Order: sequence, then C-alpha cells, then structure tokens
Amino acid sequence: MDEELHHMRATRPPPPLSPPHKGEGNAGADAFRIVAACVFALTSLLATPVRADPVADFYRGRDITLIIASGVAGGYDTYARVFARHLAAHVPGRPGIIPKNIPAGGGLTAANTLYSVSARDGLTIAALTNGVAMDPLFGNPGARFDAQKFAWIGSIGKLQNVCATWHESPIRTVAAAREREVVVAAAGATSNTAIVPRVLNTLLGTRFKIVAGYDPGAGLNLALESREVEGICGLSWSTLKASRPDWIRDHKLNVILQMALDKLPELADVPSARDLVADPADRKVLELILIRQEMGRPLVAPPGIPVERLAALREAFAATMKDAGFLAEAGRLQLEIDPLDGEAIAKLLAGAYAAPRDVVARAAALVEPGTHR
Repeated sequence: MDEELHHMRATRPPPPLSPPHKGEGNAGADAFRIVAACVFALTSLLATPVRADPVADFYRGRDITLIIASGVAGGYDTYARVFARHLAAHVPGRPGIIPKNIPAGGGLTAANTLYSVSARDGLTIAALTNGVAMDPLFGNPGARFDAQKFAWIGSIGKLQNVCATWHESPIRTVAAAREREVVVAAAGATSNTAIVPRVLNTLLGTRFKIVAGYDPGAGLNLALESREVEGICGLSWSTLKASRPDWIRDHKLNVILQMALDKLPELADVPSARDLVADPADRKVLELILIRQEMGRPLVAPPGIPVERLAALREAFAATMKDAGFLAEAGRLQLEIDPLDGEAIAKLLAGAYAAPRDVVARAAALVEPGTHR
C-alpha cells in the first residue's frame, strides 16, 4: 500500500500555480504566465512517450560489412571505399562500415556469397561489378543466384566504356579499324576489354585482334604505353580519368568510339556504337549488352532483408549521393557520380530478363562465349 501511495504521489501532476495576489501589477501577472507556460510545456514533454526507432536501435553499435567484388585500389574499390567513408552518417544508428574485398571470379564470388551465405539482416551489403547481374541471363554457369531477387540499393555511377588507340597509332576512326587488323589488350575472356572488341567486330565489322591475359589494372595500361598493343576497347572512361589523368590531359589517346546507351557530353564528337549499328535486330542485341553498363557501380543487399532496413539503406544511399563531403572527395579523385536508385536498377533488370530469347542468345554468345544457351 505504501509503495502504491508513493507511486501515486510521484506520478501525480504538480498542483496549479496560484495567480499573483491583487496589487502585484502587470509584471507579476506576466511572470506568472511565463512560469505557467514553462511548467505546462515541461509536464507535456515528460508525459509524451518517446517513439523508438527500430532501425536505429538495430544498427546502433554494430558494423555493416561492405563486400567489394574487386581487388584493392582498382576503380570499383576506389568508388566503394569513398562511398563507405560517408555512408554511416546517413544510416540510422550510425553503424560502422567495414570494407572487405572478394575479387575472385570477376565479381561472381562476391555475388554468390551475398546471395547464399550472408545473413539477410541488413548487416552485409555488396558493391558488385557492373555485369554480374546479367550473368545468369547470359548463361554463365558460375552465377548461382537470381539477380531479380537481390535487394538493389542503388548505383553510384554508370560505366561508359570507350575504345581507344595510342596517340601514335594511325587508327583514329572506326572506319580505319575496319581496314586492317588492330591488336588490343584485354583481361579475361569475359572482361569488358574482351567483350567490347568482340561486339564491335560482330556488329560493326571492325578487325580488332584480342590479346587476353593482361592484369586488369596496371597490366593493360603498361601494354598500351609500351606499345605491346595498339589499343584497348572497353576502358571505363570514369576510371581512366581517375587513374590516368595525364593520358587525357596530354591527349595520349585516340578515342574512336564510346559504348553507352547515352553519349557522354564531354565526348560529344566521339561516335556511339549504338548510333553506328544500322540493323534494328543488331541494335537490340547491343542495347541489351549496354544495360550492363547503366548499373555501372551497383550496391546491393541480400534477398529478403527486412523491408524497413532496405528502405533505410536506400534513403542513406540517396543522402550520401548528395553529401557535400562525399561529393568533394569524389571530385578530388575525379570520380564520376551519376547515381541510379535501387528501383531503377530493378526496372532495368526486369526489362533485360524479359528480352526475346533470340536476342538474349545472340548477346550471350558475345558476352559469355562458349556458355550461351
């Protein structure tokens, strides 16, 4: 009984303040009203329940692992780590962000790990390579996931590729590349530097001779600088500007073609492969392949994470893309920021996976030679 009485006294609202006595004047009345208002505001505040934020409560004091599907110091790694340094400030609860590189399989190992191994709680996300979401469509046997079931967060930028020769080469146009064989360096058989010249040979009649096996970073660049090869087709323009700004500044490249759904404004005088392909059926094949580049630097969570956490991650991504600190750091590193939200990525993939089977088969033969259906 005493405890109950004590509780009632403790929770009982304070008695009303007595008005000032007659004769105290206007100053006393004003003081009374101010004090009464303050007391009312305080009691109202104390009586208002504090709303819990379950997303913030979940993330507070924890770390988000950011899987990076490439090696350290490459283009994908640079973009992902700059993003990671600014993301936490926009996630409720401000968790830590821990980058972890899983570069094997051209990005497939990271995608498979995220899909089948990572917990579906929102504590693991991944920065994938641009083409990995299309690998199941093109019949890559190493792709053990359903890309349309991933929880897409957004893409930091597109990945427009260019075809270029060294400045000393007489090959300065696509027409010239049709006249004689042009040796170009490539990484693996399914890398962009192999896919792009293969596509151009098939759809535009160029005569690029692909020499594969170079390291995808410094190896390709050194092969061009040392004149081992005459050109490279499939260079990311954004990565090129960040990693070899002197090549751009000193005009060391003949950029003869760009590979993108939309032309880059700064390369307005360079033709687009999409514009040069005359046959409508061929153009559909090319456009399906170019979708891979629209989602150039995608971020994704596993399927089935709680909807409120996915929404929070998408909102945090959007806020990071507008963050002044992030944009300033990206500017210093000459990173191209051209974001795409998660819903837009999902829509692109829905269109790609709904493409006619004959178009898919022709595109697959160029992207995944030897494995197409």
